[in-house]
Amino acid sequence: MLQRFFPTYYVKELGFIFNVASKVVVAAGTEMILTEEALVLGISKAASSGSHIAAGSAWESVGGGYCFRQDECPPLFFHDVIESWRLWLLILCLCMSLLLPRRRLNRNNRSSLKKGKTIRMGQRALQRVPPSLPSRTPSLPPPSSSSPSLRCAPSSRRPLRPRPMSSHIVGYPRIGPKRELKFALESFWDGKTGAEDLQNVAADLRRSIWKHMAGVGIKYIPSNTFSYYDQMLDTTAMLGAVPSRYGWESGEVGFDVYFSMARGNDSVPAMEMTKWFDTNYHYIVPELGPSVKFSYASHKAVEEFKEAKALGIDTVPVLIGPMTYLLLSKPAKDVDKSFCLLSLIDKILPVYKEVLTDLKSAGARWIQFDEPILVMDLDTNQLQAFSDAYSHMESSLAGLNVLIATYFADVPAEAYKALTSLKCVTGFGFDLVRGLETLDLIKVDFPRGKLLFAGVVDGRNIWANDLSASLKTLQTLEDIVGKEKVVVSTSCSLLHTAVDLVNEIKLDKELKSWLAFAAQKVVEVNALARSFSGVKDEALFASNSMRQASRRSSPRVTNATIQHNVAAVIKSDHRRSTKVSARLQAQQKKLNLPPLPTTTIGSFPQTPDLRRIRKEFKARKISEIDYVQAIKVEFEKVVKLQEELGIDVLVHGEAERNDMVEFFGEQLSGFAFTSNGWVQSYGSRCVKPPIIYGDVSRPKAMTVFWSSMAQKMTQRPMKGMLTGPVTILNWSFVRNDQPRYETCFQIALAIKDEVKDLEKAGITVIQIDEAALREGLPLRRSEQELYLDWAVHAFRITNCDVRDTTQIHTHMCYSNFNDIINSIINMDADVITIENSRSDEKLLSVFHEGVKYGAGIGPGVYDIHSPRIPSAEEIAERINKMLAVLDSKVLWVNPDCGLKTRKYSEVKSALSNMVAAAKLIRSQLNKS
Repeated sequence: MLQRFFPTYYVKELGFIFNVASKVVVAAGTEMILTEEALVLGISKAASSGSHIAAGSAWESVGGGYCFRQDECPPLFFHDVIESWRLWLLILCLCMSLLLPRRRLNRNNRSSLKKGKTIRMGQRALQRVPPSLPSRTPSLPPPSSSSPSLRCAPSSRRPLRPRPMSSHIVGYPRIGPKRELKFALESFWDGKTGAEDLQNVAADLRRSIWKHMAGVGIKYIPSNTFSYYDQMLDTTAMLGAVPSRYGWESGEVGFDVYFSMARGNDSVPAMEMTKWFDTNYHYIVPELGPSVKFSYASHKAVEEFKEAKALGIDTVPVLIGPMTYLLLSKPAKDVDKSFCLLSLIDKILPVYKEVLTDLKSAGARWIQFDEPILVMDLDTNQLQAFSDAYSHMESSLAGLNVLIATYFADVPAEAYKALTSLKCVTGFGFDLVRGLETLDLIKVDFPRGKLLFAGVVDGRNIWANDLSASLKTLQTLEDIVGKEKVVVSTSCSLLHTAVDLVNEIKLDKELKSWLAFAAQKVVEVNALARSFSGVKDEALFASNSMRQASRRSSPRVTNATIQHNVAAVIKSDHRRSTKVSARLQAQQKKLNLPPLPTTTIGSFPQTPDLRRIRKEFKARKISEIDYVQAIKVEFEKVVKLQEELGIDVLVHGEAERNDMVEFFGEQLSGFAFTSNGWVQSYGSRCVKPPIIYGDVSRPKAMTVFWSSMAQKMTQRPMKGMLTGPVTILNWSFVRNDQPRYETCFQIALAIKDEVKDLEKAGITVIQIDEAALREGLPLRRSEQELYLDWAVHAFRITNCDVRDTTQIHTHMCYSNFNDIINSIINMDADVITIENSRSDEKLLSVFHEGVKYGAGIGPGVYDIHSPRIPSAEEIAERINKMLAVLDSKVLWVNPDCGLKTRKYSEVKSALSNMVAAAKLIRSQLNKS
């Protein structure tokens, strides 16, 4: 009879719900499927058997649904339920459930549920606990009269209410554990597969990410953090802010327009690409102006939320916040550079409001705005614009829980006040790994009743979290804001770390035990959340403590001799004794280069055959003799091509190198390497950063053999190619047990030894790439001077002892260099080649402003990251722009960056046009 009135319910926020038959109690704030069988039979069994009922909130995935794992429940139990008042308590809880909002299952689904089948309610997968479950969650023994049960409280005490676990992930890598997205993208771009194939791969990746987080037990799971290329480009598409040159007028932004903005096409160049804050990730810079007409042109955020919902996973949609979007944009080419980007705030907010309305209609309960721009030094007007923007969206945010996430650094006091003063916000996310000063602000003043998303798990490195230390930080926050208001989170998106440590089968066990990739960091977040809520896994914490101690005491980490050498170099300035003007004269006398000398940055295309050869040699499938011969043939091809094109200073093409950092790390002590530790740099471009786990030194020469081989193939100067210490540091996963500058100086001393050996071998032009010098610049101005001092010092260490006739080049790419131009001059290189074409000749503006640069300089004349081939006339026009602010005696002609990612057909045509343009301008200079 009772079964007619108690159908199956999906119950939320219900104090304690009892399922005695399965020994389960659901704590408030958790979710569970409550069947009529559980309700009716549970009460009857409770009344007749006096079963002991566990209280807990530890979930286990069961066929797409979730159930409790009784062996992981906290030590809270009821017994002697046969007492009549306890029976009435059970009935009272049942009545409470009837008063709460619920959803009925239809008759077919109800019968399926009884059979133990997986069903769907709305978009959420549910499953009845099967009869066999007790074998997986064994019954608890009755309490002994001689010794109290660890799982049973005295009957005279009221049961404690365990706190629901609160955990959150800011974002997750999108490339896939084995770069599935990269290969799908490149196959699509090459026309080998269609859009549907690409979308299927993307959907599989998203599904696996969401299911992993849900399976681990993360409460706040992000969606819309996946991207086919870049999240800023996604926001540009969402806002319909497509530059007019791409021919888009209205409708949904499709793949053709989207990828044209990212990569360019045969007729128009790509949008500018630059570094995302101080990371090695690149974003596509929006081009905005007063005439841009914003419209809701991409429904990706809503579609991905619905996609996750269909899997039974309730997610938190993530949007780049309006302030971050605008302040990371630039005025379009035809717009005055002084144009105030924030003047567009009122134009983009209506689109944000449409997105919010769409998300609410789809059932979203949370929204996350990423506003990392708040860690920068914003002025009063910018902070006011930030406050006004969210106030204007307040009505659209009604009905949503709002999280504003900041990351990468401390939030300045003024920005912290503006952020935490917002009334429409439910929670605030802070990076507490790099933002220790923010922790001080929280201690002084955190708004009452708000959630604190505490980023205590490092999203930018691969070291296992010190769980005990993080737990202490969380306990400190508990005393300030209250335990119920703390959510355990990552410091930033896990986009910046490798995907899954499980795929690393070649790392030695000791080193592997020190690491945690994205998948493992999700587990760390959940472990901390469980421990913080009172369900501490003692075995896990003990194991973590042992691993932390192993790393601190391992003899492979510290070398006393190296530490002594670094301490000595810090005290010296390390400058070359002769001024650059005199050095350039001596070098010209030896090299005899024409005006506007041409060169390339270093790498040439890495063909499938070349990659196969390197792979076979690493796998010991071919001999060293065969490998060297194959690389020699590749060198000869590259040298011959450059001579035929008329390049003045040659490179050997780096056929022996898989990556400009990994190649050196493999030959330096203190480095380790992964098999699948890939991280997205931009689009389909992934890098595999080495791991610097210990003190660094150079056991033997690294490049002399190859550079000497290449130099013998030509009479023209051949560059010796090295990667600089700052770039090796910034493009690696760096040890976090000593200051970064100490590790950088160790690398600098190793590179210095290599420079000496190259010079002895007769190499007269040596390039020391510092492509990543700018990206390591701290985000706060107060910290930048110290970084630039030691970074520039490290570069000078590498070449301070070379002869005046040895020409030192360096290269930098894809960053905003104007604000560090004086530090670039202070590096004291003889020639610097630098990215320029894709940033719309922004670099040249600093010379218009009167900065004098006496050394050689080569602003890039064409963008190598686009398949588009510029004409000789276009390149000549760029050279003339450079000559308007630079002396022809110091100007070099070169591409923006290395040619590794291009095809030989593209390289040959582009370099041919580059040389033709240089010759054209030379002839014009001779006539004048």
